[in-house]
Amino acid sequence: MRVEIWSDIACPWCYVGKARFEKALQTFPHRDAVEVVHRSFELDPNRAKDDIQPVIPMLTKKYGMSKAQAQAGEENLGTQAAAEGLDYRTRDRDHGSTFDMHRLLHLAKERGRQDELIQNLYKANFAEERSVFGDDERLVELAVDAGLDEDEARKVLADPAAYADEVRADEREAAELGANGVPFFVLDRKYGVSGAQPAEVFAQALEQAWASHSPLKLIQADSQGDAEACGPDGCAVPHQH
Repeated sequence: MRVEIWSDIACPWCYVGKARFEKALQTFPHRDAVEVVHRSFELDPNRAKDDIQPVIPMLTKKYGMSKAQAQAGEENLGTQAAAEGLDYRTRDRDHGSTFDMHRLLHLAKERGRQDELIQNLYKANFAEERSVFGDDERLVELAVDAGLDEDEARKVLADPAAYADEVRADEREAAELGANGVPFFVLDRKYGVSGAQPAEVFAQALEQAWASHSPLKLIQADSQGDAEACGPDGCAVPHQH
């Protein structure tokens, strides 16, 4: 069973939601049969790479709230993150373009290191002092720490077209599925869960998706038995009547 998670590194609820989903997955009896794929979604897709600003002023401008309201929101997020065992800096964080991070995540997907990289990126953005925005060296360090080849990571960052189509395709697919915010979880292309829901909700969704995740039922002819077919051992020879 496949679970696809549309998210953005700049989204604090994606950081919290991932932890809540993983808490549910840990107790899911069929967790070893679940494939998790992270898909790209940019909250600010038109932001230039060099357009970096502190989070609080960004929030006040984007949502028309006061500085006190924005800071209170960050404090609340810090409390929510702590409840999931996550570190969260409520002050002096930056906000910027996540496009390069998503491109690296597609490289990581091909190399089987996607979950490791996205966790590194979340932790670096929300819990660590050094900014992840506008700093290719920082991204290379995080990629290498996630198990990626340094030269490959540098090559991707040096070429703005590398994996750009894959990022945009993910974003178009999110729109087609009706996701206008993240995190957005799609289970087996049958069920969707929007937002950083409690772990209990994710547990219910996993159970429901698994219950409907059954193998194909073959339709047999009334009295003919198995028809001729080809397989690894060759092709059946038709019987002469």
